[in-house]
Amino acid sequence: MAVIDRENQTALDLTRDRYGRTVHPGAAAAAHAHRDQAAFEAYTTHLTPHADALLAAAHRALDGLPPARHLAGWRAVLDGLAASAAEIRRALDEPAAPGSAAERAQHAALWPHLAAWADHGSIASDLADQHQHHKALLTGEEQQAWTEVAQAAQRRGELELTESWYAADGQPITLADLVDDDSTVFALRGDPDAPGWQVIGHYTRAYEGGRVLPAALPPGVLRADVSQFNRPAPAPEVSLQELIRDVVEAQHAGDASNALLEATQRGYDAGAMVRLQELVETAGQFAAALETVRGRQIAARLSVLGRQLAFLTGEVHEAAEDLGATVAVLPPHRTPVLRVRPRPAVNTTPPVLPAPTSPAVRHR
Repeated sequence: MAVIDRENQTALDLTRDRYGRTVHPGAAAAAHAHRDQAAFEAYTTHLTPHADALLAAAHRALDGLPPARHLAGWRAVLDGLAASAAEIRRALDEPAAPGSAAERAQHAALWPHLAAWADHGSIASDLADQHQHHKALLTGEEQQAWTEVAQAAQRRGELELTESWYAADGQPITLADLVDDDSTVFALRGDPDAPGWQVIGHYTRAYEGGRVLPAALPPGVLRADVSQFNRPAPAPEVSLQELIRDVVEAQHAGDASNALLEATQRGYDAGAMVRLQELVETAGQFAAALETVRGRQIAARLSVLGRQLAFLTGEVHEAAEDLGATVAVLPPHRTPVLRVRPRPAVNTTPPVLPAPTSPAVRHR
């Protein structure tokens, strides 16, 4: 599905102008129809024979997990995938005539179900592959001793975090190395930036821990209703590079003002400065959603930066309006310089160079 989606985006790019607006709707519709058919054929070939067994194995694994906040959400995802599989199976049982408008409509109606499997099928496969193979290799005394070693290294700034995941009980597991010592890998349970975390294992290589540590659960999402494979059409957008070029090429104050106003406008086709503020604020939401001490600290920083960007955007917008109100042009003494020098006329003899007065020196 990732390959199909990438090919579709490449085809859609050819149907849009430089601002992202669709200017060839017929070609865009054909690209979507090709995507829908390719996705349907891929699902039919690779998932239809295994979908029911996969969902059954995922449900069995889910029933065996300890109580946690995420179980209800995962059960809803599996139920949704089962409903989508039933819709696709119904289309397979009642196929439309190949190449007909009815077949294209059928495939278009199935696309949301195919996208649901592309987006969330990994949850089912990860659950079906769950093996709770954690083995407690450290006694209570060993665990305390190694935890003190790792905490002392953290205070010295010599504990480097390398990988993190969540175990079935909802606790984070983090791998950490000692700086300048690649022969010791710690496995930590809990938030490494909060009090109370513990070392639950130490290994000479990370892959050794992977065989005995709690298995990784599928990670979550920032927003539950977002689909990687079913994105809305992008809003028209003028790049900062183009706006900078508009100012460089401007001769009237109004033209330079319009470039700044374009960068600061809000709404559906928001400008680059407004999009930057949205990016910072969304990244802050992501950092807060990590639910870690470090994540909350970074979220607070990004929140402050978002407010500063909002203030800066307002200031730039006011300056742009003032610039436009000057009703001025660049003075004529700012003359352009030709990039291309005129060539000699045809049949013109080039001037004779003076004879060198000293041997030529070759510079390296």
